[in-house]
Amino acid sequence: MTTRQEQAAGSAGTFLEDRAFLEEHTDVVVLGNDPDGPQVIVAPAWQGRVMTSTADAATGMGYGWLNKSLIASGEHQPHINALGGEDRFWLGPEGGQFSIFFAPGDPFDLDYWQTPPLIDTDAYAILSRDAQHVTFRHDSQVTNYTGTVFDLRVDRVIRLLDQAQLQQTLGVELGSSVQMVAYKSNNTITNTGTTAWNKDTGLLSIWILGMFQHSPVTTVVIPYRNGSVEDLGPIVNDAYFGAVPDDRLLTQDNTLFFKGDGQYRSKIGLTPKRATPVIGSYDPSRSLLTVVHYTLPDGITDYVNSMWELQDAPYAGDVLNSYNDGPPDATTPPLGPFYELETS
Repeated sequence: MTTRQEQAAGSAGTFLEDRAFLEEHTDVVVLGNDPDGPQVIVAPAWQGRVMTSTADAATGMGYGWLNKSLIASGEHQPHINALGGEDRFWLGPEGGQFSIFFAPGDPFDLDYWQTPPLIDTDAYAILSRDAQHVTFRHDSQVTNYTGTVFDLRVDRVIRLLDQAQLQQTLGVELGSSVQMVAYKSNNTITNTGTTAWNKDTGLLSIWILGMFQHSPVTTVVIPYRNGSVEDLGPIVNDAYFGAVPDDRLLTQDNTLFFKGDGQYRSKIGLTPKRATPVIGSYDPSRSLLTVVHYTLPDGITDYVNSMWELQDAPYAGDVLNSYNDGPPDATTPPLGPFYELETS
């Protein structure tokens, strides 16, 4: 959410420029018919992902990070096609004995890591669309590390929300000076095979990731549930790429503050015992607040574990994550840079 004046002043590029660029390289669905109001761009060829959005389609910035060099090249990369986008449909787990990113018997090493086509290169079919929504469907198959074959159907709906719907979802009143864009993605997977899925041979999880434009002062904000480590476990998991330095991860008043400046490769996660249904970020240089509200069922603690190892507890995973891009080493440039908000 942001005001028009501050939004335009802080923009490196505009939503209209992003729209023109995307339309040059793929077919898009644009939700929202107010030329001066909120709009959302969705790409059917890229798994129906939300590529970018804006509160002001005429003069505002686009909020999603786009990998323009990769998109313009039209090439497919060997492990993943990181095209960007604010809301992309993925599946987990990424690592472990039930991983769908590693072939049976392969080591958990980047050289062997491969994103399945149904969440990387497959196009999703449009079932219905209008100015406020678009519905996708895709049938596919994926095999996990233990050899379990999943026949599945993906159904995905992207719907533009108005201010009243947003206020009801978040439980807040928006001031008259606030410009906003809001949308909802509803995602389901269905077993279309003849064999029931079970925990002993692996399950799939829906994983929604958003890549956003960073700034030097962007901060990811994650409320968490207070309680003892004995009862709820550690507050945060920062074991993905090594411990996050204290000046990049602050804990205060039952809230985590994590730098989203795109300058230091790091990732954190929260378990369902610690997480709340909200994660967000704030960029004071653009007066830009981003809020992700997701489904967090009460009492459900089994989430797939995506650590790259054979696991003692394959269902002791995180329900939400945030990733800050940055150089992986002194000689390799960052992918973006960008930052991510992720929910399972």
